[in-house]
Amino acid sequence: MLKILGKSSSINVRKVLWTCAEIGIPYQLEQWGSGAQATDTPYFLALNPNGMVPVIQDEGHTLWESNSICRYLANKHQRTDLLPSVAMDRAQVEKWMDWQATELNNAWRYAFMALVRRSPAHTDPAALTAGIEQWTHHMRLLDAQLASTGAYVHGAEFTLADIVLGLSVHRWMAAPLERPVLPAVLAYYKRLSQREAYLLHGRNGLP
Repeated sequence: MLKILGKSSSINVRKVLWTCAEIGIPYQLEQWGSGAQATDTPYFLALNPNGMVPVIQDEGHTLWESNSICRYLANKHQRTDLLPSVAMDRAQVEKWMDWQATELNNAWRYAFMALVRRSPAHTDPAALTAGIEQWTHHMRLLDAQLASTGAYVHGAEFTLADIVLGLSVHRWMAAPLERPVLPAVLAYYKRLSQREAYLLHGRNGLP
């Protein structure tokens, strides 16, 4: 059975849990990370030298990086609805997955640590203002994309891009900040919330 190592509250672990729910993959979850088993131990670092979750073990192999894990699971189970087999369609889905990991994640990091985590290392008012501006800028880009498709990130159908970005949208909606009205993002959030797996994992059990 697939083994997932990581806290069920982690945004990156929840990507994997949501993917498993959409595909119908049984798994064993072991809690690793802050407040659970430490990820800086020799055992865990041998699995992922970055000391980060999630990590999966499947059929004798170990894999880390949440977006790569989601792609692996969709590909293994031949879910071409989630990860298309047509080269350009697949690249478009993966483009938005990469954008989430490299651009959007970096945009919200300072504001999230300051406003949600209340990190003592993130108390600079100017940096917080800049962080919120960057986060908002990227969410406007997503809003424009969703307005153009009228449904999901890649088009009319739900894909892996929506799993990774759906987690980020919930983080945006839940953060204690003044948000501009982004109609397409709001409609998207409501659309995703019709999926049972999103309520459970994407919104972390929140109504």
